[in-house]
Amino acid sequence: MSGALQLTITTPMEVLVDHIPVLSVRAEDESGSFGILPGHADVLTVLTVSVLRWKTVEGQAGFCAVGPGLLTVSGGIRVDVACRKAIPGDALEALEQEVRSFKQGETEADRQARVEQMRLHANAVRQMMRFLRPDRPGVMDHPPSVTPTGGEA
Repeated sequence: MSGALQLTITTPMEVLVDHIPVLSVRAEDESGSFGILPGHADVLTVLTVSVLRWKTVEGQAGFCAVGPGLLTVSGGIRVDVACRKAIPGDALEALEQEVRSFKQGETEADRQARVEQMRLHANAVRQMMRFLRPDRPGVMDHPPSVTPTGGEA
């Protein structure tokens, strides 16, 4: 391992970490947690809501809770993170709690969206059944009859 990585973390509103030299980075995507050291192969991956960790060249640990985003490694020395939301901090436990809270909120929002989708689907099926059942009074007595046109007069 020679040299250092240059870490940058950005959100749409600000640059939180601007090209600081680090010895290693630890991140998390859908496949799990992974580490990056100087000389790493070029990578582009989608980060999940998690805590990004790094170790500076001075030996200090750095942490940042990141929302969904992209992580790129280029040239074996640059690590760039672009995410919707990021919260830097010194206390790992507090950031991990923040991530858990965010994931719980996402899970609840997903559940509510599925419930609403199922409700809309059930209403659409009920509406179709009202129009397709000829024995239902007041909707449609019988489907329109189609008479052939042509040779008979």
